[in-house]
Formats: sequence, structure tokens, C-alpha cells
Amino acid sequence: MAKARNPAHTGLMWEGRARTARREIAALATSGLGVADLHAAAIAIVERVIACELTCWAAIDPETLVISSMVSGRNRIPPEYEPRLAETEYAGTEPNSFAQLARRPFPVARLSDLPYREVVGHRRLNEVWRPLGLDQEVRAAFTVDGSCWGAAGWVRDTAEFTDREVEFLGAVSPVIAAATRVAVRTNAHGSRGAPGSSIVVTGPQGEPRALTAAASAWQDELDQLAPGRFLVLLRAVVTGALAAASGTFQARVQAPGGWAILQASRLISDADEPELVVTIESANGHQLMSMLLTAYGLTAREREICLEVISGHSTGQIADRLSISPHTVQDHLKATFTKVGVRSRGELVATLRPDNLTTPHDA
Repeated sequence: MAKARNPAHTGLMWEGRARTARREIAALATSGLGVADLHAAAIAIVERVIACELTCWAAIDPETLVISSMVSGRNRIPPEYEPRLAETEYAGTEPNSFAQLARRPFPVARLSDLPYREVVGHRRLNEVWRPLGLDQEVRAAFTVDGSCWGAAGWVRDTAEFTDREVEFLGAVSPVIAAATRVAVRTNAHGSRGAPGSSIVVTGPQGEPRALTAAASAWQDELDQLAPGRFLVLLRAVVTGALAAASGTFQARVQAPGGWAILQASRLISDADEPELVVTIESANGHQLMSMLLTAYGLTAREREICLEVISGHSTGQIADRLSISPHTVQDHLKATFTKVGVRSRGELVATLRPDNLTTPHDA
């Protein structure tokens, strides 16, 4: 006779699996992977726990909740079914769409939990999964600090996804989201001088736990200004990220060769020992623009008009866009010319154009 399992022991086993997966996924964030490669590696970690025939992960634009890229597991959905899958995702009528899950407090849902009438008429089930011999689905949105950075679905044949599996996906989803957020910045900015991306994983006091070679090069550079400056800056941005509702905090700092931007993001938020990731990159002209305009002593409205001028808009266009009179635009421009020390729009643009603000690291 088989010995009954102890529920408490089973619960601890699943908690251990979730903790291990979170640590492994968080470690991927330090490797400088882009989103597609990060998701491919995370699929392998999750599939050690969640068995399935098909899984597909999406990167999602947090502003529009639209899918920006897709990565499949070992098996791919046949190409002829992909248009149907996309149609059900964006139709706005199918339950458990990624956009719907992104707005829920707990962003994981099983198809089998829907009311019977909704399961019977579910297009994704009837038009995609059942023709492929599959009828069980669980989906999760990867959300952290109020933003959705990705989502995924897992599908298999007859074995319903268990409550433990759903809890596991709920536990790892925020870490997948945080790692994806870092990978998005890696995709956007690439690497600087040293090979790889500049990434540091820290503890809650900003103490480095892992850093890439490129981050180590930044440490050497920043410590030239003052011994220990790198660690001070890490602590500053980490403290800001832990205090911020968004979970992120950014600072512009001066390095020997120009300006740098440090951005900290919460990665693992276990109550006992949160971990954060800090990315470091050379500041470009656009990132320095707002600081420069403030340094010239421009008012908020003068800064606004200045950016419109740099974008090439005429006085009439600026007046329409900002709902003010052309006369008011001209008055603000005169004040701006005086503060910046120029005499015309052309001189203003030449002085403040983002291309002229790049630092030596951007070369």
C-alpha cells in the first residue's frame, strides 16, 4: 500500500522548487542576454517543473500590452495555426488573454477554471489546441511593479494543471518580468567598450553579489574620481529603487570620460533578502538634454518650448501643440536665448542639439 504524502512536506518541496527557479532566472539577468535568449533559457528552467507539450513566451510592450516578440519551447506551434492564435489573442472576446491577465492581481489562470459554457465555446481551445490533440492550458503574465513585460502559455493533453503548478508560476512570474525588464534595456542599448553589458546584481544595501566584466570596467573608471565611489553610487540607486513604487530608480553621474546612467531595478523581492540589478551605460545626448536645460536655468515652460524648437516645429505649431498664443511662444524664446547665450533659433539648436551632447563613451 502506497504511503500517503504529507501535505506540509509537499508544500515545502514546491516552495523549494520556486525558490530555486527564481534564483536561476534572476541569475540570467546578469548575463547580458537579450529578451529572446533570456526567455529561451528561462523556458528550460520552468519546464523542469511544469511539464507540457507546447509553450510559447511573449515579450510585451508594457504601455500597449501588445506582443513584441515570441519564443517557443522545444516544440513549435504549426505555422498554419499561428494566425488563429493571434486572432484569438487580440479579438478582445476570449477569456484569459495576456492583456487581461496583466491587469489581474494574480496574473495566472487555467482554462479549466472558466465556467463550463466559456470552455465549450473557447476559440483558442477549439480552433488551435484540440486540433493538435491538446486540451489543458495555463497562462501567466509576467508583471512586476505594476508593469507587464511578458507572458506565456503552457499546453498539454489530458492532465489538468494542478494548484501547485499554478502557485509555482505565480511565484516565478515577477522574477521573469524583472529579468525581462533588464533584457529590454540590454536590447535597446547594447554594450559599451568592454565586451558584454554592464550589469551588477546587489543585495538590499547595494553590496555587489555579481558583476559583468563591463561593469567591473565602470567600477575602475568611477573609482578614479574617488576610491569607493562605485559602491556609494550602487547604494544610492538601490536605496532609491527599494523606496520607489515603480521598483526602479535612475541617476546620472559624471565619470572621467563623460556622463553615465545607473538604473537600479528590484529583481527578487523576498521579504528577507531582496536582490536588485543595476545597469550602467554611457549617457547619450537625449538623456542629458533635460539636465542641461535645467542647468541653463530655464523654466518648465521654456524647457518645453526649447524641446519643440529642437524638434523642428514652427512658432505656430508650438502654439497649437501647447495651447498658447504665438506671442507667448516668442516671449519665452527671447528669455531662452538670453539664458543660453544665443541670438537665434539656429544657434539654440546648434548649442543644444542632442548630437552635440554625446560623451566620449558614445564614440
